[in-house]
Amino acid sequence: MTEQQKKFPEFYVTAPQPCPYLPGRLERKLFTHLTHDKPPELVDRLLTTGFRRSQNIAYVPYCEGCQACISVRVLVNEFQPDRSMRRSWNRNSSLIAQRTAPTPTMEQFKLFRAYIDARHSDGGMADMTILDYRMMVEDTVIETFLTEYRQKPADATDLDFDSWPLKAVALCDRLTDGISMVYSFYDPADADAGLGTYMILEHIAFARRIGLPHVYLGYWIDGSRKMAYKTRFKPQERLGPDRWERVGDGEED
Repeated sequence: MTEQQKKFPEFYVTAPQPCPYLPGRLERKLFTHLTHDKPPELVDRLLTTGFRRSQNIAYVPYCEGCQACISVRVLVNEFQPDRSMRRSWNRNSSLIAQRTAPTPTMEQFKLFRAYIDARHSDGGMADMTILDYRMMVEDTVIETFLTEYRQKPADATDLDFDSWPLKAVALCDRLTDGISMVYSFYDPADADAGLGTYMILEHIAFARRIGLPHVYLGYWIDGSRKMAYKTRFKPQERLGPDRWERVGDGEED
């Protein structure tokens, strides 16, 4: 194999299996391995044109007769939260966010397991072990970071951050034109606090501060209740057959 062949991605297709989002349909994925010998520009190009990253795999839906999965990204500089989003923001005003290197901890894993067991016990992550979680966080060839959200006690100082209750965690990639939210989870005991919404809002604010124009939310699937929340973050762009297409504007609910 020549050096040029090593740098060019080889693509594979998974076998059909039941779609986890649309009953009665089958899903397949087109994927390639992300390795350190692949040019960073190539990896970034994949992740800004519809591919998603899971550990060292970049994948895109490749389903026969179905194009329901659509990549979505928020237009950071134009985004304005609606009324319910502002309520979520205010409700979580005591949370403090801290960016860290992609280093997994047992505290994170316990929160992750509690979240999965409470909300996705029948999903593909139901059997993940501490080793699986470690690989999910660490196995990356690009700039990846964690954001920990902790509840600040009334009498605490910032020096005590690591001892504050951990309420939520987001795993993200930094791309050339935005932040890609890979996976996030939160304390299921606070399910009514709107932590999922809050984490997206906080990353939109973070992207704005550091001058990145997009926050990538992964795939929106029309007809899937699990994915419906992504349509709320407008204005946004959805990836069409040839280009990103603008959809909607922020508005009061």
